Amino acid sequence: MSAVDISTTSLREAVALETRPARPSAVATSFTFAWRALLKIKHVPEQLFDVLVSPVIFTLMFTYLFGGALAGSTNAYIQFLLPGILVQTIIIVTVYTGYTLNTDITKGVFDRFRSLPIWRPAPIVGALMGDTVRYTIASVMCIGLGLLIGFRPAGGALGVIAGVALLLVFAFALSWIFTILGLLLRTPNAVMGVSMMVLMPLTFASNIFVDPATMPSGLQAFVNINPVSHLVTAIRGLMGGTAGWGDIVTVLISAVIMTAVFAPITMYLYRNRH
Repeated sequence: MSAVDISTTSLREAVALETRPARPSAVATSFTFAWRALLKIKHVPEQLFDVLVSPVIFTLMFTYLFGGALAGSTNAYIQFLLPGILVQTIIIVTVYTGYTLNTDITKGVFDRFRSLPIWRPAPIVGALMGDTVRYTIASVMCIGLGLLIGFRPAGGALGVIAGVALLLVFAFALSWIFTILGLLLRTPNAVMGVSMMVLMPLTFASNIFVDPATMPSGLQAFVNINPVSHLVTAIRGLMGGTAGWGDIVTVLISAVIMTAVFAPITMYLYRNRH
């Protein structure tokens, strides 16, 4: 028997299986794709640029540009602003969920994923789980900077952690909207542009920067029903030690509704994408 035949026989014996491997569970597959998302950050660390730099720019810019004019001092304004700027920062970062999904689609990666014998939503759910790590990093950056320039949460560490946890739940739910855009639009740049058009009214027409009481009545009506405003109010309450269950429950209900509505639409588009 030649060396080639021996090598081929050895290779066949090495890969031969007596029994068919068990199909991976939905949880295991989702965590595998979440790990893939983290590995992408490891190999392309520039992906963290937005979560490391954006919190610094937004926090410093709004605090020192508007703090004296709106609250009399930057120290007073940072107590009001930081929970809101934290929300704005994380919500903007959620745009990259749809952006990276569309990038994978344009490169043909997701066509390969759809051909695998795995739980069909796993690539998207895993990507969202991986993005949650990005949201956490951005939150730490924003809160850490706020503490350095004078933010003092009356709710203590527990209130801050609870506020961040609530924000991550909401961000995960909101990300489903941008996955839909990632599946519908043709290019990553189009996803980014349309997503920003959706986010600008939600973030700026809210209670992030100023008290809605100073706004015209028509704008106040929109701000009062804006889910971002409810999120900011709940997080301000948690960090300030004054949170009411009504605000927290409202945010959780909003997150459940967004997930229940947009997650099935995402999966329908994913299954039927040609």
